Formats: sequence, structure tokens, C-alpha cells
Amino acid sequence: MADYHEQQPTVFVLDFGAQYAQLIARRVREAHVYSEIVPFDISAAEVTRRGPAALILSGGPASVYADGAPHMDPAILELGIPVLGFCYGIQEIALHLGGEIPKTDVGEYGFAELEVLDPDSALLHGVPARSQCWMSHRDSVGTAPNGFTVTARTATTAIAAMEDGARKLYATQFHPEVAHTEFGQRIIERFLHDIAGIPPLWTMVNIIDETVDLIRAQVGTDRVICGLSGGVDSSVVAAILHRAIGDQLTCVFVDHGMMRLNEGEQVVHAFRDHFHVNLIHVDAEERYLALLAGVTDPEVKRRLIGEEFWKLFFEEAVKLEGARWLAQGTLYPDVIESGSKTAAKIKSHHNLIPFPPGVHFDLIEPLKALFKDEVRAVGAELGLPEEIVHRQPFPGPGLAVRIIGEITREKLETLRRADAIVREEIGAWDTERAVWQYFAVLPDIRSVGVMGDERTYGRPIIIRAVSSADAMTADWARLPHELLARMSNRIINEVEGINRVAYDITSKPPGTIEWE
Repeated sequence: MADYHEQQPTVFVLDFGAQYAQLIARRVREAHVYSEIVPFDISAAEVTRRGPAALILSGGPASVYADGAPHMDPAILELGIPVLGFCYGIQEIALHLGGEIPKTDVGEYGFAELEVLDPDSALLHGVPARSQCWMSHRDSVGTAPNGFTVTARTATTAIAAMEDGARKLYATQFHPEVAHTEFGQRIIERFLHDIAGIPPLWTMVNIIDETVDLIRAQVGTDRVICGLSGGVDSSVVAAILHRAIGDQLTCVFVDHGMMRLNEGEQVVHAFRDHFHVNLIHVDAEERYLALLAGVTDPEVKRRLIGEEFWKLFFEEAVKLEGARWLAQGTLYPDVIESGSKTAAKIKSHHNLIPFPPGVHFDLIEPLKALFKDEVRAVGAELGLPEEIVHRQPFPGPGLAVRIIGEITREKLETLRRADAIVREEIGAWDTERAVWQYFAVLPDIRSVGVMGDERTYGRPIIIRAVSSADAMTADWARLPHELLARMSNRIINEVEGINRVAYDITSKPPGTIEWE
């Protein structure tokens, strides 16, 4: 099966260990150009073989002089391919081409005023004479290599940008990819569209059309099965596969009974009734409740739920005659984390399928070139319902990780009703989707309360709402007191057995977003 770079002009992002490498790749795609992250030590021969339209060198935490510092193949700079370096990238260009990078004790971190020195700069065309940029470095270039023009500076950094148009080499000490750099996206687009001459072809319509063609070429007349969870990734996989191969696709929806209010029905309605997909709906609530009876350890819960899912899934899958392919929602960040030199130490492939003895399917991963925001955009273009496209992150074990202690039917129903109120009220207030995630938690405690003239001994509900860009870190959302009061009143009045509501104001770290 062909890869995307064979269908689209591609920009390679050489990753020197930057925290922003994925952000650079996303910014390139926001300019409607396809990007891939590649190792910093990719050879010039491999670059030539794969033929990218341009290269971007990421930043990195190391000094170029440090022992073991990552270094690129300098021959890449002689290939004639347009190159743009950020932060560590500008230093790599200077190091390999004869510039000087003096060691200094003076760094520059955070906001800085960028002064454009050359009004004829190809890279900084359209950037005002003075603007805001974001710096994060200690070393910086002191003397530019021969042939380069210094095009910008800050109060601390004499060479904040430089370029050699004859060799198509451009670099900035600041970070155009971060939102704090005022004209950063304009600089990136200037490099991609005007300097490298790459047309803006990476659009949702083109992504869908090309993916459909690739699926048809890979699958042929075979049948495909897809495990449908109701989450955005599996839903978009199912929708794009159905557009490509129609009735050759069968989806298996294992409903473990731990989804949020009405979500199981929404999945069935969307795919069976709206898209007319061949859908096998496995109602496994009773089986899961029996499996989890008496289990309180959160890790044991997760393990049992995951293992049982695959048992149920493959019980149905092996019944389908002629099914050769198993579709899954691997995304581009998963591919990066599985294959990069640095990330491979962190985790293995997140979607490793535990095939039972004697059972095997070839994998098809239609979304493996996409970031999460692109997956949502594809889902919207395919006509998936709003509640699926913008579904909040939801753990595979479902409400089981939001019920502390043993799972029972009563607790599930209590939490579903409380959680529905939280989602309804915050959703109505948060029309701009500023809050990353919000939900209810049911802890395994009771407390005394008073309702009417009677003493109660009921359970509390914990409301959790966080703001985050990527879920790696998160801060508790500053919800209005009136909103919190309304949710508390509704939960206590409408959900039997609840007599107290609390709001979790713990950030991540030290806490986690989920409770289990």
C-alpha cells in the first residue's frame, strides 16, 4: 500500500528531540502541506531517495557542543532542497557551514521583541519591523556562515534569523511554530508556499479521496472487520472504510454497559440507521457485571475489561467468512511514538492486537498519517454526528474508571445520571470548547446529609473539569460559581442517593485527569 508522501508533496521535520517537533508538523499541515517527522540522523541518500519538497530542522534540548548531541548529515544541506531551521536547527546549520556559536552564560527564554533588519528578507516578508517572538535557548549563533544574510535580531540575540537564498537555506533562533510568536504561522507559510513552492493541497477533501483510493487498492475484494467503540478514532475509521468498500465492511460494537448516558444507542443509530453499516451489536453488560463483581483494584478492572473485550470481539470476528483485514484507529502520534529513537523507549505500539491462538488478521490503519485534530475534521467532512466528532476523551473501560471501588448496576446508573447533568450544563456554558474534558466521579464513600426534615446517608459526586492542550499537563477549569451551584442543585435533586457535590481543583501533575 502506498504511503501518503507518495501522493502529496511532503515536508520532512528532522526531530532533534524537541518538545515542539509534533507541533511543527501540525503547523505545516495547517498550511495545507503534508508533513512527516523523521529522525535527525536520516542520511542524505535516504532524503534523496524519498524526495521531500522541503526540510524543517526542529529545536532540541541539547547544546551542539555537548557530548552525544544529535547531529544531522551535513550533506543534506548541499542537496538544494529548501531547508528551514528553528532554534537548535539554526545552530546545526551554522555549525556545519562554518559559522561560529560562542559558548555563553546568557540565555533567552520567553517573549522577546524581534527586529527585522533586512526588509528584502524572503523568509520574513510581511513581518513588521518589530513584533513579538518566543525564544528558548542558551547557545546562539555569533557569526553567520559565508553567504548568509542576518535578517533579524533581538535585544539579546544578534542573529535571530539568517538566510542564504542561493542555497535555499533559512533559519531562525526563535520558534515560529508556537502561538506566542506573533507572525509565526505566516513565516512557516512563506517558507512552504513561496520559497519552497509547495501548493496547499493537503485538505480534508483530498485526504478523504486519497485514503479511499488507498483502502480500495489495499483491500481489493476482501472483507474487513472494525472494532467500534463509539470514540472518534474508531468511528472515523468505520466511516471512511464504509465510503471506500461499502458492504465489505462489518463493524463489531462490544457494548460493555459502561458507556455514558445514551452513548450505546447513539453509536447504533449513527452506523446502523444513518450510514447503513453492517453492524454487530454485542450487548455484554451482564457478562461484564458478573466479571467485575467484587473487584476494586483499578488496574485489575482495566485488565479484565480489556481482555474480555478482545474475547468478545474475536468470538464474533471468527464467525465472519472471508474476513481478512482488521481495521484500527492508529494515529500519526502513535506511529511517531512507536518508531522514533527517543519515543521508542517510552512505550510500544499502543494498538498491539492480542490475537487468540489460531486467529490472525492483517491490519489496516487508514488514519495512521493523521493527527487528532485532522481526524475530527475528516469525521465532520464524512458527516459523522457532532456528538461523535467532538466526543471528549473517554477511557476504554468507560465509567469503570470513574467509579471508585466495586462496579454495580446501581452505581453505574447513578453515575450516568450525574455525569449527564455535568456534561449538559458545562456543554451549554462552554460554547467555545475551552474546557478540554469534564465529567463526574463516584467515590466509594458515604456522608451524612439532610434533605427535608430527614437525615440522609448518601454518596457524593465529584465534578472534574480541566483545561489542557494535549492532556500531558492539565489545569482545573475555573468554572463560574453560578454554574457549579446549578450542577450541584440539579444532581442532588435529580439523582437518587446523592446528597453532596464537590469540585476537584487538582492540576496534572500532581494529580491525573481521571481518578483511577
